[in-house]
Amino acid sequence: MNDPQPTPPIPAAPGFQRRGLLYAGVAAAAGLCGAGLALWKYSATDDGQVVDPSLWQLSFASPAGGKLDLASFRGKPLVLNFWATWCPPCVEEMPLLDRFYRENSAKGWQVLGLAIDKPDSVRRFLRDFPVAYPIGLAESSGIGLAQKLGNLSGGLPFSLVITGRGIVAQRKIGRLSAADVSVWASFEPAA
Repeated sequence: MNDPQPTPPIPAAPGFQRRGLLYAGVAAAAGLCGAGLALWKYSATDDGQVVDPSLWQLSFASPAGGKLDLASFRGKPLVLNFWATWCPPCVEEMPLLDRFYRENSAKGWQVLGLAIDKPDSVRRFLRDFPVAYPIGLAESSGIGLAQKLGNLSGGLPFSLVITGRGIVAQRKIGRLSAADVSVWASFEPAA
């Protein structure tokens, strides 16, 4: 009985090896460019883009009833924070935002939290964990607004610092740190 002999592998032609290395190099470069673009796009600083004027025409219900008109926030520095009760980093940063608001509201700073959540969930949460700054009920429409303001990934929390002149001074996806809020007052004196 004849044992079949294994067929030796056919060596790749030199042209195929070079082409494979070229494709791998191009893929690696594209990956690095994509990662660099994402890092640049979601960095803490911005290029001074003016906020779309239609932002100031929006209004949201407040958890206590009534409504919050964004036009009333125009002309003074504003921290706009998108959050949800089911988002642990959102909840973790709320005391930091609350402290910033309490310490800087007399200097003209404003903080507005827009909850991308069900109104009843927000009301229950705020009964247990109240904050001094106003909260608006953006519900699911807040996702589209956050994307329009630069949150292309849709992640939460998402914060925007808008100067009194309507210029975006900072955008951040993810939990805020003490270092983030410590520099806000240097962006612009209160208007």
